Amino acid sequence: MPISADTLAELLGVSVRTIYRDMVTLQAMGAPVRGEPGLGYQLERGYFLPPLHLDHDEMDAVMLGMRLIAARSDEPLAAAARRASAKFAASMEPGRQAAYANLPLRAVSKQTSESESAKAHLTLLRDAIRRRLILCITYADFSGNESERTIRPLGLTLFDSAWLLTAWCDARNAFRNFRADRIATISSTGAIFRQERGRRFEDYLKTL
Repeated sequence: MPISADTLAELLGVSVRTIYRDMVTLQAMGAPVRGEPGLGYQLERGYFLPPLHLDHDEMDAVMLGMRLIAARSDEPLAAAARRASAKFAASMEPGRQAAYANLPLRAVSKQTSESESAKAHLTLLRDAIRRRLILCITYADFSGNESERTIRPLGLTLFDSAWLLTAWCDARNAFRNFRADRIATISSTGAIFRQERGRRFEDYLKTL
């Protein structure tokens, strides 16, 4: 059954226009994708992706990236990184799978009270970003003063020492950044926000 561009865009977190463009590119490359705008898309039966052919630097990058995520994230995302890494290995040529699994690369993260506090919120924050849930948070600034904010969570950024939540703050009518480890409480309002031009994560990035 064909899947609509709207559904694919929602699942992948991109615009419908991006889906249309990428499907045209895939079809031009010879990928067996059938469909067109308005009808939906589907992959022909019996088609399997060929084994991944990663060079040494690409293998290092994937493995180190997965291990870094596993070391710095909440357990659900860390487990997802391990599963994704296993899937990468399974999609490689048989002779490369063992080499990938045994790469001498490690990522170590120092566990602090701040990192543990941040991890406690990451699963909920990622879910809220994905589902566009309006949240009510209690936030403590660097002086320890707490305030309540109603926010639209837009994106997370991992820095060397902290996770930073970028959100649209309704009270300030502007973008605001919150350190995840300084968020005391989070609750969902039950409301969902729409992506609005000028209030999206990509709009925030343009201001940097």
